[in-house]
Amino acid sequence: MDIGTAILIIGFAALAAGFCLLVIGLVFSEAMNSEIPPGVGNRRKLHFVHCWTVGIAVVGRILERLGLCHQVRFSRWCSDFMIGNKRPPPVGLRIKDSTFAGVPVRIYEPTVSEQKRRGLMYFHGGGWVVGSIDLYGEVCRHIAKESDTVVVSVGYRLAPEHRFPAALDDCELATHHFLSVAAEFNVDPLRVALGGDSAGGNLAAALSQRLATSPDGHLPSPCGLVLIYPALQMADFNLPSYQQNHAVPLLFRARTVFYYLQYLNGDMSVCQDVLEGRHVPAELKLHYSKWLDPSNLPPEFQDGARKQVVTTHDGEVYHIVKGGLETGISPLLAEDEVLRLTPPTFIMTCQYDVLRDDGILFRKRLQDLGVKVTWYNVPDGFHGIMNFFNKGWLSFPAAVKAMEHIVSYIKTL
Repeated sequence: MDIGTAILIIGFAALAAGFCLLVIGLVFSEAMNSEIPPGVGNRRKLHFVHCWTVGIAVVGRILERLGLCHQVRFSRWCSDFMIGNKRPPPVGLRIKDSTFAGVPVRIYEPTVSEQKRRGLMYFHGGGWVVGSIDLYGEVCRHIAKESDTVVVSVGYRLAPEHRFPAALDDCELATHHFLSVAAEFNVDPLRVALGGDSAGGNLAAALSQRLATSPDGHLPSPCGLVLIYPALQMADFNLPSYQQNHAVPLLFRARTVFYYLQYLNGDMSVCQDVLEGRHVPAELKLHYSKWLDPSNLPPEFQDGARKQVVTTHDGEVYHIVKGGLETGISPLLAEDEVLRLTPPTFIMTCQYDVLRDDGILFRKRLQDLGVKVTWYNVPDGFHGIMNFFNKGWLSFPAAVKAMEHIVSYIKTL
């Protein structure tokens, strides 16, 4: 080996080492900002998962700055690689990729049944930005097999390439198509529910309201909702759960606003204003307060929350963000006459999740209006826990318990 080659190799090694040290330093810095409460099950495992996701974000950011790869696309690829899989279908279950009205779907169909089955349209989570059909394969196949339900997992378009209402439109198109061809899958169209987790729960709730207020006379309405730690409103990011769990992985308080803004219009300049509540005019705050007041929460969920500071609104910020206060993005803010049309609903929340209070407040509103609601709060759960159901060494026991409640409810539809 000549001297020139040796110097070149040493140079590349030094660059690689420097890159690794930079990534490790940034990951360590970000990880130190997290807070994992003692009540979370498998804290060390969650800490590892958090470091992994932070590492993906850091590397993606660096690659984007270098012009090599878009950070979002890199994050999607890494997430699918880490916890997405395509295992052969188990005995008694047929899995098929297709399109419904041009929207990609994956159908999980039990192969043995003597009577008409129920159906579930499943909308995956990921903040409307990440997530995929592959990522939710384990969740959907388990629901389908254990509850004898035909599950249709919808691959709706993602932000930032496709802003609101693209994802909601895709979910509506796929749902209409499935309701019209339900008989081909031995499904009773009167027993088709909508469900999803996180952003997918938002889409399920928003779509339910859209279908109820603009019904198609030729198609039946959904028979139920299955909402798994849903994101339901963009008006108040200072509820007790946002304060108590602001730095609990896998969803930080500030990251929630990031996802909402990416879905809405991509304007990140107003992120801090939205966090502080400057995007909501006083008259709207007063209007929403009867639904979002922390006193509406059970007492045990109010502990440790600081008194909210009233902030003056910024008209320019409101103009940028006002679309996020519409019910298509904030279904919790729908008027009573709309919410009364909600079908029987299952809501799952997690104790250590910034979105916990969204689900609990939605439950109260529905109950006050006479809608039948089943609620389960995962006592040691965190946001995104269903992504780690049946994932080998990455599995969390709390996800198993949560899945049992989900399947049990679906069997009642």
